[in-house]
Amino acid sequence: MTAPPAVVLEGRDLHRDFGGGRTWFGRRKPLTRAVDGVTLRVERGRTLGIVGESGCGKSTLARMLVGLLAPTAGTITLEGKPVAGLKGEDARIFHKKVQMVFQDPLSSLNPRKTVRQTLEGPLMALTALGRRERGERVAELMRIVSLRPESADRYAHEFSGGQCQRIAIARALAPEPELVILDEPVSALDVSVQAQVLNLLRDLQSRFSLTFVFISHDLAVVEALCDRVLVMYRGKVVEEAPRAELFRHPQHDYTKLLLAAVPVPGRRRALSA
Repeated sequence: MTAPPAVVLEGRDLHRDFGGGRTWFGRRKPLTRAVDGVTLRVERGRTLGIVGESGCGKSTLARMLVGLLAPTAGTITLEGKPVAGLKGEDARIFHKKVQMVFQDPLSSLNPRKTVRQTLEGPLMALTALGRRERGERVAELMRIVSLRPESADRYAHEFSGGQCQRIAIARALAPEPELVILDEPVSALDVSVQAQVLNLLRDLQSRFSLTFVFISHDLAVVEALCDRVLVMYRGKVVEEAPRAELFRHPQHDYTKLLLAAVPVPGRRRALSA
């Protein structure tokens, strides 16, 4: 019998609130619960897809998983170890293992830094590589994402949107992470460029044994890339299942609505009253 895949990252009963408290004038600020009791398990070497409409809490959840936001309640563990309050060397190890690719490739890259400086940033912060080794690693990263190493001294605005996303992917790969969280990584790209980036991600996952959390509102993209899918609605998980099962036999009404909204060539979409 084959042993189940090891769990790399796990979140239990995660909540994230914004607002609350009082203003300078004593008025109570409105409280918004962006993530409401989410539990998930990310298995090593696989891709967990998280889908839902804009505003459902996907990106907030992503930022919690990568350590950019602290949960209001709940726990996150990496390989069984809690990640709350990590400092010093423990925080460095966490960020070396867990990296993120953001939605808008151009705005996620510092316009005042060259690509070389962008890629050297995580190498300087998270590894012990010397100057020469960093230069070699930058050239290697450029080749890995199918960009010319000699273009590393250019700035982000000199590249296309798809090339900028490749640079962002290279930055995430720089410290050789185990888990990469991808927050809508192709939604800002043209359809043809989306396909190129998705093919790159498949190749990288196979080549480097990466684990992905892939966040998207595009079910067609999720079906092409993910092994298991988690559906969010208003901050909650309403359904979770293996990809094939979810697409063939959705259980929740919201999942059925999402699938019905996926455009299919030659099919006229029915609109309910």
